[in-house]
This record gives sequence, C-alpha cells and structure tokens, in this order.
Amino acid sequence: MGQLIEGKWTDNDERPSDANGAFLRPSSKFRNWVTSDGAPGPTGEDGFPAEAGRYHLFIASNCPWAHRTAIFRKLKGLEDVISHSIADAPKAEGWSYTRGLDEMQPRGDGIFRLHQVYTAADTGYTGKVTVPTLWDRKRKTIVNNESSEIIRMLNSSFDGIGAKPGDYCPKALLAEIDEVNAFVYEHINNGVYRCGFAKTQEAYDDAVGKVFRGLDWMEERLSRQRYLTGSRVTEADWRALPTLLRFDIVYFSLFKCNMRRVEDYPSIADYTRELYQWPGISETCDLATMKSGYYLSMPHLNPSGIVPTGPDTSWLDAPHGRAKLG
Repeated sequence: MGQLIEGKWTDNDERPSDANGAFLRPSSKFRNWVTSDGAPGPTGEDGFPAEAGRYHLFIASNCPWAHRTAIFRKLKGLEDVISHSIADAPKAEGWSYTRGLDEMQPRGDGIFRLHQVYTAADTGYTGKVTVPTLWDRKRKTIVNNESSEIIRMLNSSFDGIGAKPGDYCPKALLAEIDEVNAFVYEHINNGVYRCGFAKTQEAYDDAVGKVFRGLDWMEERLSRQRYLTGSRVTEADWRALPTLLRFDIVYFSLFKCNMRRVEDYPSIADYTRELYQWPGISETCDLATMKSGYYLSMPHLNPSGIVPTGPDTSWLDAPHGRAKLG
C-alpha cells in the first residue's frame, strides 16, 4: 500500500521482516487519548476531552483493526457522537474515499486520500497510513491510530455525553482481558498476517503452527465457557471477532492458514455466530467487501486479481447454542 516519507507519498510497499523472513508489524505513531475530562490518557498529551461532533473516525470495511472500532462505535451507540468515513474508493496511494472532511477534500481526480489526513497532522510524517484513524476536528490533528487504544476510549470516555450503557473492560476482569488479548493477538490476530507475509518457509511454518495452536486453545476455552474471559462478553471477544469473521473467507486461502477453518471448530464457530448475531453487529460486517478488499489489494499474493466465489458464509446465520454455557 505504500507509505509517506517526510510527507511525500511513495508506492514502496516493502513490508518489514526480521532476519528469518518473519513479518514485523510497525508500531502506531499517534498515541493521544480522548478522555472524559480531557486529561492525558495512558500515553500522549492532554487536551482531548470527549465532545459530541468533535471527533471523526476513518475506517475501511475489510480491515480487521478498523472493524474493532466500528463494532465499539455500534455497541456504545456513538453514531451521532462520532462521525465516520468508510473507505469507498479504489485505493489510490493507500486508503481512499469519495468524500473529504471539512477543509480536507478530494483532489482533482475526485479521490480523497487518507494520507492527506496524516500530512495535515504532521507535514513531515514518515510511516504507514493506517486505519482506524481518529481525527480531532477542533485541533485539526490525529488523536490516535492504534485500534486497541481507540476502542478503550469508545468503551468509556463518552459515557457522560450520550453513549449507551455497557462496560466491556470491567476493572475486575481487566488483568485477564489484557492477558487474553495478548495471547490472541500474538497467535491469531497478528498471527495470520505473519503467515500471509512470511518471506521464507521457516517463517511461514513457525507462524502457521502458532495460529492453529492459538485456535486450539480458543476452542478448548470456549467449549467450557461462553466467552473468552468467562460468562460476560468483554473487549477480548470483540477484538477476536474481526479475525474470526475473515478467517474462512480470506486467511484460509490467501494467507495459507489452511489446516482448518473456523467453521471446523464447533465451539469457535458457535461463538462467532453469537457475536455476529449480536444486535447491530452484523451491520458492521460487509463480508463481500472484506473478501474483495484483500484479494484486490495484495497483488504480491494474488497477482491475477481474481476474487473467489466461495466459501459459503450462511453458517453465520444459523442458530447458536451458547446460552447453555451461562
């Protein structure tokens, strides 16, 4: 997808890897927080208080990291509090949109590029241009582009200005949530990318083994409890869902994670169905765009640009039996 170098776009899409050819994910660079009173969060500076209409979220339907934020925006009923843009234009120098925001508008070709947001925040920015990106319309800067931090802001920072009730990071479970998140990220969320972007057989073999050890762990855990941290749905479940939804339709084939499908794991499949069928969540899940977005944007993995017809995803709409676990 390219990147910005000192504020200038380059189509160089070299993905970082270690000496053994294993994919390395770059760290997010904007790490401020929106808080209820504008005080500093765990990282970054102060001055970002929760206000309706002030913040805008740039996302893309096929990106699992962005999908996390779309889920939390829906769960917390923040549609009228935080506006958003969903990438809807062919990628032109990265994530692209047919409409701009405020003074940031499409160029002469009618396409608004997300990297325009990054250079508006930092004219000399160097790095990847990623979704989700949370923009502050008042200070005209990026607040944060790290999905794990954005969803924690959405979980609680806007509770006093119209967010729906619901705490998906309760203090009593926070340590376990963090532990589960770390495991699932390492083995599954990022693990599938380490398979797809591996540059050597050794790196791929290590990554694919780790993915399926992670799924086996998840299957065993979900066979005896309803959610990843027990009987209550938490952030850990909503972070897992975007990867699980994309697994059979993308990662199984395109990323060569083909030992088993999610549908082949009885407990994980039933769990995925429950979360997918949660009120409002399926509205955030454009399965066709999820699939085409990967197959059409990764010529190094799919040089033909052909988008496969299958697999059948009707299993997601079948009744689930998770209630029996409490």
